[in-house]
Amino acid sequence: MTAGVRQEPRDAAHPRTPRRPRLPVLLALLVGLAGVGYRLALLLADAPPTNSDEATMGLAALHIARGEDFPVWFYGQAYMGTLEAYLAAPLVALVGPSVLALRLPTLALYALFLALSWRLTRRLGGDPWYALLVVGILALGSDRVVKNQLIAGGGYPELNPAGVALALLTVGLCARGPTPGRTGRPVPGGSGGSTEGRAGRPVPGEPVGDAEPDRPRTAARLSRWAAWGLVSGLMLWVDPLILPYVLGTGAVLVVWRRRELAGRAGLVVAGTLLLGAAPMLLDSLRHGRNPLAAVLVAGGGDAVAGWGERLYGGLVLGPPLGMGFCAPSHCATWQLWWALAFPILLLLAALAAGRTLRTPVPPAAGPAPTSEDDRRVSAAVRLALLAGAAAVLVAYTASSAAGRTPVESSRYLSCLAVATPALLWPLWRRVWRGRRQLGEPAVSGSEGHHRLADNVAGTAGGRGPAGGGGRSRTAGMAALAVLAAMLGTAGVATAGAIAQVPPVQAEAERHRALVDTLGDLSVRHVRGGYWTCNRLTFATAEDVVCAVVDDELRPGFDRLPAYRRAVTDDPGAAWVAPVGSPLADRLDRRVGPDRGDLAVVTVDGWRVYLPRPTGHG
Repeated sequence: MTAGVRQEPRDAAHPRTPRRPRLPVLLALLVGLAGVGYRLALLLADAPPTNSDEATMGLAALHIARGEDFPVWFYGQAYMGTLEAYLAAPLVALVGPSVLALRLPTLALYALFLALSWRLTRRLGGDPWYALLVVGILALGSDRVVKNQLIAGGGYPELNPAGVALALLTVGLCARGPTPGRTGRPVPGGSGGSTEGRAGRPVPGEPVGDAEPDRPRTAARLSRWAAWGLVSGLMLWVDPLILPYVLGTGAVLVVWRRRELAGRAGLVVAGTLLLGAAPMLLDSLRHGRNPLAAVLVAGGGDAVAGWGERLYGGLVLGPPLGMGFCAPSHCATWQLWWALAFPILLLLAALAAGRTLRTPVPPAAGPAPTSEDDRRVSAAVRLALLAGAAAVLVAYTASSAAGRTPVESSRYLSCLAVATPALLWPLWRRVWRGRRQLGEPAVSGSEGHHRLADNVAGTAGGRGPAGGGGRSRTAGMAALAVLAAMLGTAGVATAGAIAQVPPVQAEAERHRALVDTLGDLSVRHVRGGYWTCNRLTFATAEDVVCAVVDDELRPGFDRLPAYRRAVTDDPGAAWVAPVGSPLADRLDRRVGPDRGDLAVVTVDGWRVYLPRPTGHG
């Protein structure tokens, strides 16, 4: 009976999905581990250098670990949430106060940033090799970049992973995946319900789903909404620098999922956003504080800087410094090329994303979503990231901080790195267009993503690579040159940061010698400069308490007023100053054998001034 009947292969009805390339994934993992290992080696070598601001966060972690205080804000100000202190408190409680205990959580945040950036690049349609490139650039670390990523000084290490997480959640909430059991009929109501267009395709803003979606899938979706709201709220408390990315990804969610937001999803987002921002909101209600006003003052809102200085500091120095293309504390002239390339890339990437959004969507044969839907989601999220980066740069340039202290204030541009997967996409597409026709990408995991190389889109003027001829190849070579220049410039800047490790480590050793000397002298209370005091107090777990003075021995800015009261009550309080500092020069005038004079003990790099007994000089 079966003679002559051709047996079909078992896999004929279920063709295998092409296997993803393993080499770029493996290389990306190795590069990511190298980036984390590089930063761990810096931490073990006491680099980047710590300071009193980081020690202030450490004191908050120490107080949390002891149960003595649970601060909402960075001590001494009404902005910048203390999330880093709460993350470090368990380690501080376990091993005691140390810079390493403060920075291990920030190192974990950096590792999370790399992993999320890889995933976001893939979800936005980038192939594994492009994701490898993004990870490679983010693995490098100049002096300014590693300071932003590792120093637990408040507000910076957590911004980048949070921004990428918001974008990734937005893609997941807006992208359409095939839903089993979809009937193609209008589905009224329900958290996952939607109506479909007349052509049988989903209507933007109205989610695709079944009449009775299964509960696990609905719960998982609501958990994504909750995560988006919680991360947004937490970051608004920690540092409003992330606000442009919150608004950008939020706008995409409103456009694509407005119907869903009108239901339970909207309530979940509102509730979790309020939960994340609760420390800020409750403190504002209790004390009548306005964190936004405090941020503006800190950013130079109450100072004066000329527009020429602002434009130079913000647009010329800002992008190279903020994105890791400069040497420690300065930019060489040749390193400023990125100041020109950055806005051009920003514009090109925005135009490419906008072109995809404006492209008419062909009618679908059925209700199932197509890769075109996901390509538009990808373009919208990329446009949101680019708009967020542009807003961050504009806001920084408009601040007086860009004009007054452009080198140190470039830390405010640390979250430009969030837009890296979107920013470099036009370059990558041009590089590969010489070998294949590469269109706007689909979202990873959607239909057609593994055939990214086969997506065809017109170049400017409606011609593909074949029509572009030599111009296309020239554009590809130029794009490759820019990518190589990025890697080379960032590599040189990373080498510059590594070269700074020996002197930084030597300075840390000198500070440890100072701590030991004060312990040997049984000194419990001292006066010193701002950049001396809290660092010394944290290093000794408050065994030595320091009050701030200026170079004329007048009281300075104490972030914890209780320290000043303790020092004032001790008539035998000592003075501490770095060798060669203006404060040391001023105190040297009081050194002598008479009553009221000071005796001096010199430690490598430091001078400790002790009051002489009142009975005899």
